[in-house]
Parts: sequence; structure tokens; C-alpha cells
Amino acid sequence: MLVEDQLPLTQTLTQSFGALGIQVSSCADGLLADTTLHQHAFDIVILDLALPGMLGIEVLRRLRQRGDKVPVLVLTASGDTYDRVQGLNAGADDYLAKPFDLAELEARLRALYRRSIGAVDSAVGVATLVFNTVTRRFTIGTHPLDLPPREHDLLEALIVHAGRPVSKLVLTQRLSGCEAVLSNEALEIYVHRLRRRLDGSGAKIETLRGLGYVLVAADDTPA
Repeated sequence: MLVEDQLPLTQTLTQSFGALGIQVSSCADGLLADTTLHQHAFDIVILDLALPGMLGIEVLRRLRQRGDKVPVLVLTASGDTYDRVQGLNAGADDYLAKPFDLAELEARLRALYRRSIGAVDSAVGVATLVFNTVTRRFTIGTHPLDLPPREHDLLEALIVHAGRPVSKLVLTQRLSGCEAVLSNEALEIYVHRLRRRLDGSGAKIETLRGLGYVLVAADDTPA
């Protein structure tokens, strides 16, 4: 459930998560959000604090007063300490200040969801390439793989969906965050750089024409 009154941001997040198979319901009004959350169950809630109709902090208070334990990530317009403390005291599980990086939002949501279902496995891997979803660090065997921010975000997007294609649209949006969308040409440069960094890991990035890119073990053939 996404409660956000900025339509461009709502559209971007809905499209990005939808491409990953995540169903998103959204509303731009605090009163409507309160009613919807009272009537329907969700796996996780992204809640902006500055909303028309009813402030997000009141939506959160009412949610917790009803005994609803759904994980809530609060969006704040700034990194102001008061806003963070207010949200956490009202029952938020995490917070993120605007503008934010899409990759960080996805990572925080995954962590919240894992905790809510009691999941303990924090590592995903392909061959000797391993990604820790809690620390967000890569290793190849026992050696750390340190990457520039955009290459890191690109490889993270591929490894958490290992064996499944991720479209160029999703990847360019992820690398762009809330800024102008990255070009396909720039994306191809980052993919080329990553392929060289993965030499010897047993993992490789395949291009699937019309579908995007997929991370697989070097001896596997993508479906």
C-alpha cells in the first residue's frame, strides 16, 4: 500500500514495483488511506507524512490503535530528527527521507518484509558471487567485491532476481532514482563494466533480446 500525494512519485514507484511482480495499491488522501487500511490487509505500507485530508502521522496512530501490526515505512520530506522521532514513536518500523534512492527503498522494504514473516536467510548468490541483503555487500568467494554506487545497484537488482530477466526500463529507473531517467546506452556501459568485474566468479550477465538482462551461473542457460 502506497500512501503518497505526489502523482509522479506514485507513478514511478507503481511502475517499478509492478515490473518486479509486486502489486501496488495507492491513494493520495489521508482519510481514504485510513479507511482503506481499516478495511483491507496489506503486506507492507509506505506512508508519506504530509497528506491532504489527514496527516500521515494520524493515519499511522489510528492503524496501531486498531492493533494492526503491518510493517510501515514512513516517508519524510526532510531528514529532520523531529519527523523521524515522531514517526517511530507513533509506530513506524522504518523511515526514509525524500529525495531517496529507489534501490535503498527496495532494500528497506525487503528487510521489513523479511522480519514480518520471520525470514532469517539474508544471503542470495549465483556461483561464488554472494549478496548479503542486510549489509548490502557483495563477495566473490571470501573476497569482498566493492563497486561504484550505480554498478552496485545494478548488480543488486540482478542478483535478487537471479535466473529471471529484469527489463531495461526497470534497471534505468533504479539507477536514476528520482532524477532524470538514465539512457539505455549508459545502462549498457554499466553492464559491460560489471561483466568484466564478474570474471572468475562463475556468474555472468546474459542479454535477453526484448526482455532485458538476467544474472545466471556461467554454465546455465537462461530460460
